[in-house]
Amino acid sequence: MTQVTAITTTWVRELQDALGPDSVLTDPDVTAAYARDQAMLVEAGLPAAVALPRSTEEVSAVLRLASRHGVPVVPRGAGSGLVGAANAVDGGITLVLTRMDAVLEVSAADRLAVVQPGVVNKTLRDAARGHGLFYPPDPASYDWCTLGGNLAMNSGGLCCVKYGVTADYVLGLEVVLADGRVLRTGRRTVKGVAGYDLTRLFVGSEGTLGVITEATLALRPAPQPPVTLVASFGTSAQTGQVVEQVVTSGLVPSMLEVMDRTCIRAVDDLMKADLDRDAAALLLAQSDSGGAVAAAEIAALTQLCEAAGADFVHSTDDPAEGDLLMTARRMALPALERLGSSLLLDDVAVPRSQVATFIDGCEGIAATAGLVIGVVGHAGDGNMHPTVVFDGGDPDQTTWAYAAFDAILELGLSLGGTITGEHGVGALKADWLEREIGPVSLSVHRAVKHALDPAGILNPGKVFRPVPGAGVAG
Repeated sequence: MTQVTAITTTWVRELQDALGPDSVLTDPDVTAAYARDQAMLVEAGLPAAVALPRSTEEVSAVLRLASRHGVPVVPRGAGSGLVGAANAVDGGITLVLTRMDAVLEVSAADRLAVVQPGVVNKTLRDAARGHGLFYPPDPASYDWCTLGGNLAMNSGGLCCVKYGVTADYVLGLEVVLADGRVLRTGRRTVKGVAGYDLTRLFVGSEGTLGVITEATLALRPAPQPPVTLVASFGTSAQTGQVVEQVVTSGLVPSMLEVMDRTCIRAVDDLMKADLDRDAAALLLAQSDSGGAVAAAEIAALTQLCEAAGADFVHSTDDPAEGDLLMTARRMALPALERLGSSLLLDDVAVPRSQVATFIDGCEGIAATAGLVIGVVGHAGDGNMHPTVVFDGGDPDQTTWAYAAFDAILELGLSLGGTITGEHGVGALKADWLEREIGPVSLSVHRAVKHALDPAGILNPGKVFRPVPGAGVAG
């Protein structure tokens, strides 16, 4: 037995003693299933152990052990992420939080819920609905992604234009630090400014600063049945005009989504939905303000579309028809998956005034690369999801795909945008972070990381690259 094997065996036994043998997986054939998230073609290691704790105390025990032995720890929820943020590290611990899945409290009087990280997003939404309340963040994977992952990545979704992202609903957290200490941040009150805003620090930190084991989340009154609009346009510029005028006119739809021609045709091929296949872009919008207010908002949006020269505009207050139209939007990614063996899904947010320019730029990048690139996104907040479709078994296509992916990020930055609006940085975009935030900001990131995780054991290699010789994660 080598020294390394002996050391690993020692800490694995300690882990089994702390959690119980049924909560620690070590068979490589089993642990391989926890090696990566949904991001394609992002490097992943093989964990030496997969730990499945059931309580904050057990998470604390895992991190105390890992800190003592210098073992890297990768926190993980359902694995729905798209940037490799939950990808395993060779020889490390993958800390899976799905067994901590209790909705501990829903308070109608305080409009809040207290949840563990393994609660599925939809489960909380359903629990809130039973109290006449609403948890707005709705990632595309809302029916299987977990809230711990949503918190770690600061996830968004289709409702962001009106309701914002996950961070806007986090009142307080319970977080286990790298050394096993348990930190509580925030409060249950609507207002509170005592001390630094540590809650916001941990939301979106991608598991690099601590492990979230409980969250107190704000809820909203349940929305009214929506009124839905669909409009098709001959040019992306017309679509961009409507997006700008929605903002300047003060309209706040609960959803405002866009699909380019590539996505329209892919979805129509999949769903046989009789979409306008010749349109350059399709806008989908909803208002959930209810009654006459919703009808007036959609009527005003209809006028904006018609004034911009829309080829077709249709609205409906029928929930079933509205759901069908929104399903077409949600099926964009599955539809694109049918066009090639591999996808690189991007997540670039640009100023809303630049949405049309960005869509046209992606079309130009697709032509240069000789690949299919479909663009779908949240037009209301400028968060676009260009998806590069290619044959992963073809080295030339793979090279062009990565070049196109980088060109899309560069385009987004050149338009005053960001490399990620809601998916996070993870491993996929770690080389791009400094290009966006600059060296001073990156040095502050590293200082915060070192202060909370001096040994660099938490999710190494994610968000930014390690400094050579600076420990496990830099």
